[in-house]
Amino acid sequence: MRYEIVEGWEQLPKGFEHRDVAGVAVDGEDRVFLICRGDHPIIAYDDKGNFLRAWGEGEFTYRTHGISIAPDGTVWATDDGNHTVRQFTPQGKLLRTLGTLNTPSDTGYDGRDYMTITRPGGPFNRPTNLAIGPNGDLYVSDGYGNARVHRFSPKGRLLASWGEPGIGPGQFMLPHGIAVDRDGRVFVCDRESDRIQVFDAEGRYEREITDVQRPTQIALADDLMYVSELVWRKGQRSFRNGPIERDLPARVSVFDERGAVVARVGGPDPCAPGSFCAPHGLAVDANGDLYVAEVTMTIGVKPGLVPPDCHTFQKLRPVSPA
Repeated sequence: MRYEIVEGWEQLPKGFEHRDVAGVAVDGEDRVFLICRGDHPIIAYDDKGNFLRAWGEGEFTYRTHGISIAPDGTVWATDDGNHTVRQFTPQGKLLRTLGTLNTPSDTGYDGRDYMTITRPGGPFNRPTNLAIGPNGDLYVSDGYGNARVHRFSPKGRLLASWGEPGIGPGQFMLPHGIAVDRDGRVFVCDRESDRIQVFDAEGRYEREITDVQRPTQIALADDLMYVSELVWRKGQRSFRNGPIERDLPARVSVFDERGAVVARVGGPDPCAPGSFCAPHGLAVDANGDLYVAEVTMTIGVKPGLVPPDCHTFQKLRPVSPA
């Protein structure tokens, strides 16, 4: 599989900025929702890239993190800055809140370094993403200040939690992204251990996928698994692979249902069209088109690694081999 960039798809309104785009989701009508770190947290487009609406001003911190669309079209938004996952109508009316606003669970986390987590806690301490199972159960990866996955009933009742700090089966070093397949299996991006762990619907460990680097989010569509993966820089350290000896560019990988790689998208220039600086979220529409959200300001611009005009959101489409 190969992909090409769709230039000019997004019609970002005049005066709007993309400082960081933390996540992206596509609804049943191929409308595209972005969750951003800026003055307009939620931005919605139609399938042609025409701006529909923005909402959430004043309701989110600048640590928005993930976004998911439920089968009924409602929007779930994760904000690790205020320790909540909230459900909204597509127009922005708040329906429900999981977690207690601005009240993190007690994990020993010092507020800055996930290595200070000493024990697992309840929901939430800087949650990252939410996925919905085939029976409507809600699964939340609780990552920066915790090391757990929480499972809720469709009505929001906590059913179970699993995970603790570590690198063994069922342990996590920053559970960052999450997805659930049609059979109820739960896929969790264990970011700093360079793996995706797979569990059954009850949280029992089944296996792991290790042909990934710093995975941040997963999208499942048409028997394919799409994974966004952050850059490794020389001198950093993976909990699975040890010291990083050379720069490994950010990328998006596509796997078939057997776990074989069918595409890898991205190159060494982080700001080139179709390459990535900081892929943090992704989604796939009914045509197989790929949407990638990047936290470019946080990962690239602030450290002085890329210029301020480096992209933060891209659409790509699959192209047939020549």
